[in-house]
Amino acid sequence: MPLAHRYALYFAPPEPWRGIGSAWLGRCVQTGAAIAPPPGTDPRRADWTSDPRHYGLHATLKPPFRLKTGTCVQDLDAAVRALAARAQAFDAPMQCRELRGFLAWCLAGDALTLVRMRALADEAVQTLDDWREPPSGIELERRRKTPLGPPQEAMLERWGYPYVFDQFVFHITLSNTLHGQALEDARRQVQAMSAPLLRASMPVDSVSLYVQPEPDAPFLVARHYGFDGATVDCAGAAYLEGRA
Repeated sequence: MPLAHRYALYFAPPEPWRGIGSAWLGRCVQTGAAIAPPPGTDPRRADWTSDPRHYGLHATLKPPFRLKTGTCVQDLDAAVRALAARAQAFDAPMQCRELRGFLAWCLAGDALTLVRMRALADEAVQTLDDWREPPSGIELERRRKTPLGPPQEAMLERWGYPYVFDQFVFHITLSNTLHGQALEDARRQVQAMSAPLLRASMPVDSVSLYVQPEPDAPFLVARHYGFDGATVDCAGAAYLEGRA
């Protein structure tokens, strides 16, 4: 397995969140296909969304990692299947929020939902860590370009990512870090796009393994794992079967 491949365990929003969010970002992470903006779209949107478009619509559970020497992706796949089989589905009330300068869909503050989502993320971080190659010094320094507090630095050193466990905030990123008028204009558009969605809770009943085929390549969904045991393969599935 080439070391260039990176994997991540994400939550992929279900429909209609998936379709609306993917259209906003301009790319379908399930197929890798670009999505053309509808007529009249603000021409700045492509610049506002370049970072989340690269990763695809998602919420991070286990951040991207390369496979550790001596491990294989088939065993990682089996571990994710087992993790999904242990999970219980729940509904998550959502809101639009600014988080560290970018726009995102976040949990709406229901205490039980926060506990459930945190438990799912904590298990993902811990359970899949046996497959994680520690990040390189260059990767660590890239993370440190965003100022980190002592707790976040400790998480980065131990788990390769600063926003895990008590630093975890569930979010589905919808924009780059923005400032000033660009942030306000993007916020208005995200809120208008999201208003119909926010009337209902978001079902959380699966996790998804994403793959980055090579450095700097956009991420693809490899496989969705339903909590009921069902799986759905997407464009990146070949990377789980040794066919790519």
